[in-house]
Amino acid sequence: MSQSSSYTAEHEDHGDLVSDFTEYFKKFKRENEIISQETIHLIEYNLKKGNIEGLHSVISNALKNIDNAPISIAVTGESGAGKSSLINALREVGHEDKSAAEVGVVETTMERTPYKHPKVKTLTLWDLPGIGTMNFPPKDYLEKVKFQEYDFFIIVSATRFTKLELDLAKAIRIMGKNYYFVRTKVDFDLDNEKCKPHTFDRERILQMIRSYCEKTFIQNNMDAPQIFLISNISLSDYDFPVLMDTLIKDLPAQKRHNFMLSLPNITEAAIDRKRKSMQNYIWLEASMSAIMAVLPMVGILRDDVEKLKVNLNHYQVTFGVDAESLEFIAKDFQVPVEQLKKIIKSPYLLETKKEETSEEMLMKYLETFMSATGGPLSSAIHFRKTYYLQLLFLDTVTEDAKVLCRRSFKEINREHSNSWNMAGQAQKTTCPEALVLLLSIAMVVVFMVTTSIKICGLYETNPSQGRITDP
Repeated sequence: MSQSSSYTAEHEDHGDLVSDFTEYFKKFKRENEIISQETIHLIEYNLKKGNIEGLHSVISNALKNIDNAPISIAVTGESGAGKSSLINALREVGHEDKSAAEVGVVETTMERTPYKHPKVKTLTLWDLPGIGTMNFPPKDYLEKVKFQEYDFFIIVSATRFTKLELDLAKAIRIMGKNYYFVRTKVDFDLDNEKCKPHTFDRERILQMIRSYCEKTFIQNNMDAPQIFLISNISLSDYDFPVLMDTLIKDLPAQKRHNFMLSLPNITEAAIDRKRKSMQNYIWLEASMSAIMAVLPMVGILRDDVEKLKVNLNHYQVTFGVDAESLEFIAKDFQVPVEQLKKIIKSPYLLETKKEETSEEMLMKYLETFMSATGGPLSSAIHFRKTYYLQLLFLDTVTEDAKVLCRRSFKEINREHSNSWNMAGQAQKTTCPEALVLLLSIAMVVVFMVTTSIKICGLYETNPSQGRITDP
């Protein structure tokens, strides 16, 4: 190809790159953006100017910011409110795990305690002592716990929020931070009301709890904020998904990606959101590779295979379908881990047949994926083979996570069904058994009274004999 034709193709490719980039980011909802609008405008500006080095620098810095941006979440509340349980649930850690926040009804520390997320190393949840335990005014309390280090505060209560906690919220807002009121243990409240089966109304009870909390704010001359009702045991129920959506929207763009990846797979919608965020990250990586690409696709290289293995493992860990997670899930379900592996696909993605190499196997994946999706997003964009393969791996892992999520819901529903059946059976058997018992007691009493009457009568009839005669 001549120099002039190469130059023309380069500028055609460049124009397509601008168009594709702009079109891609137009589809973003604000809460799904993982880079700021300022960064998007810088990328578009450098694309239009043809400043390849500047463009590479902007995207490279954006990816570094996403990877390294620290996320610090403060959780505060009185003893026994469930803040430690909430921290463990957000970290997907069991209460008996060595790294778990200590659960109990007594405040175990007067100092703030950090808990790192086991999978997202940039995320830290801070267990703060309840404001009532420190006897400080809200402003002094915030300075004591280093309020400036947190992205936002979650204020937790298991009953109603105290005046101290409301004053704390005011101080947090004055200092320019966000806070969220979370009412925990609503599942316990509902269970307590189930003893009244004829009048039990789930939605009415939840609304009563919400209104009860809101009343506290009104009584203290405050506008009632959104109250999130949650259960630390069953995160998919109640307002936990709404709380997570709200936190994601309120976080700076560069912190959303890692926060989304940290969230537990409680619903298929949550899994899809993680997938979308991961896809956006892959797209940015591929765009950077495309900018610097000078050669067309020539096949799968050994370095690509190793990188793909690392990426696949990262997706599996992030979506909870890696070997360690499968062992934990199998133990929880009380089934052999091999049984779980039979219903998912990602563990076998990089298995090769005897007659083919890893490179050949990956090329087959690539051909299949590109034919199914209609080929590259643009013939001008050198997204390279790894972009499409990463999407294939990501989609496979995502579907595996959904399969396990559905399996988990089936197990939970089965347990609930068994629980209700046992309760119903108990109700069915309790009344007849009690009736039989009462009848038996009544018969014994009648027999004893009758016998006593007869004995007394016989004794009175034959007093001179000094003994009881046969009738």
